[in-house]
Amino acid sequence: MSDILLSIKDLHASIGEREILKGIDLEIRPGEIHAVMGPNGAGKSTLSAVLAGRPDYTVTAGSAFFRGRDLLALSPEERAWEGLFLSFQYPVEIPGVTITNFLKTAVNSARKARGEEPMKGAEFLKLLKEKMAFVQMKGEFAKREVNVGFSGGEKKRNEIFQMAMLDPVLSILDETDSGLDVDALRIVADGVNALHTPEKAAIIITHYQKLLEYVVPDVVHVLKEGRIVATGGRELVDLIERKGFDSF
Repeated sequence: MSDILLSIKDLHASIGEREILKGIDLEIRPGEIHAVMGPNGAGKSTLSAVLAGRPDYTVTAGSAFFRGRDLLALSPEERAWEGLFLSFQYPVEIPGVTITNFLKTAVNSARKARGEEPMKGAEFLKLLKEKMAFVQMKGEFAKREVNVGFSGGEKKRNEIFQMAMLDPVLSILDETDSGLDVDALRIVADGVNALHTPEKAAIIITHYQKLLEYVVPDVVHVLKEGRIVATGGRELVDLIERKGFDSF
């Protein structure tokens, strides 16, 4: 259906011989923010990795369609060019590559995939400065190597900066709140909220309710042992806070 941005049906996925996702059904429409919560080992990060196309996971059954295209048939690069963005739980360091060069390559790669001309230097630098101000980054930050020597909060802020630059249709935030202090959490949340539009959607994967005080989800899912065991509204977050995941 045209009003569904992401449609997942009976998705099963394994790593090696171990099945982790055991039949996921999920639909996301433009403008929606979905929270996926669950205990350690529930399959939350596996879901994000499978959607992003990590090759170490094998989809054994089911389907996933993104903007009407068979997501599972696309390479990780094609998924990104189509408008899918994954913010990593543990952002990797890329020594020798500055944030500016990394983002210029990423932005122009996406433009090329859409049949557009590369962004000229002055135009790119203007966009870079605008988005850095947006996520409260200092100018010298862009000269640093990607995530090298960054604090946990700086790494997560850099992920939101990348999201702002790449302007995805669907953002998957895999435990972006992990290890953040209150100030950094607010900056990340403000960035997510400011980037959100009626045409765009987000999946927020988290253990905790704190981020969801700042980014209010439209739909909350509880993922446990590879399956979505409950779906509802904000009230599920409150229930988890009071009783934990054992109540599901």
